[in-house]
Amino acid sequence: MIVVSAPSGAGKSTVLGRVLREIPGLRFSVSHTTRQPRPGEQNGVEYHFTTREAFLRLREAGRMLEWAEVHGNLYGTGIVEYERAEDEGLDLLLDIDVVGAAQVRLKMDDAVTIFILPPSFHDLAARLRKRGLDGAETIERRLTNARDEASLYTEYDYTVINDDLDHCVESIECVIRAARCRTGRMGPQAQKILKTFEK
Repeated sequence: MIVVSAPSGAGKSTVLGRVLREIPGLRFSVSHTTRQPRPGEQNGVEYHFTTREAFLRLREAGRMLEWAEVHGNLYGTGIVEYERAEDEGLDLLLDIDVVGAAQVRLKMDDAVTIFILPPSFHDLAARLRKRGLDGAETIERRLTNARDEASLYTEYDYTVINDDLDHCVESIECVIRAARCRTGRMGPQAQKILKTFEK
């Protein structure tokens, strides 16, 4: 499980889109949310768009790996996403906020966590305004939250600065490749090889 967090506007979606196209064996975890779809977003692709009541039912049934309330909306990862990836033999890539990432760290010891920082607060503010998706009040709330979120980068295994898209993508891909070579993950393959060493 690879968990990626970043302040809103840090370029996480763009970066992860590239990573998913370039690294085989990854499955993107589609989160549930109670927020309204943005123009061009499709249910089941960017998010599973749902009502607050339906989201709370899933949570109460213990079917959420993690969940959080962000900017007044509920977001969460259904356990079904993890189960599907496991059945398919794929690594699961989660794009979640700092609260959700903390919950995953508590439940999944071997989760690999990555925090994406923008080059500066000024750059982050400019990116949020330039993309034109939110009103001034929402942008200010996102920037206020970004101050708190960015300070939590030390809770993550890796930190990548998105000051150059290609370099940021390459760094995250390197982390994923290295994580796949951890001794704990190589056990079954290593044991198979060790059998060939037996007399």
